[in-house]
Amino acid sequence: MAEYLELYMDRGSDFDVVIELSDDDTNLSQNLVGYVVTGQMRRSLLSVNASADLVCTVSDAANGKIDLSLDAANTSLLRPGSYFFDVKSLKNNHTTRIVEGVIFVTHGIIVTGK
Repeated sequence: MAEYLELYMDRGSDFDVVIELSDDDTNLSQNLVGYVVTGQMRRSLLSVNASADLVCTVSDAANGKIDLSLDAANTSLLRPGSYFFDVKSLKNNHTTRIVEGVIFVTHGIIVTGK
């Protein structure tokens, strides 16, 4: 079963969070050596298109650490509100959802004309 998280993203700012995955049974870090991870966020569970593709990097494979990020240019394109997201891992043609949850995009002030 995927780990559930609630995250917060400031609209118009860089977003960067490190997630550390652990095995539910042993409480030890999940080994992600050899895995590729991808992530998306959508406004609704029924949305056909993703609102954004999260940049996912396995930052410490042996200790189950994944870095999720989105730059300020892309967060500024999102409407404030809640978005569903998930992160999937791929190894040997086998895809698994490892993280899911909600990202709350908060309002930001965008200054133009300077």
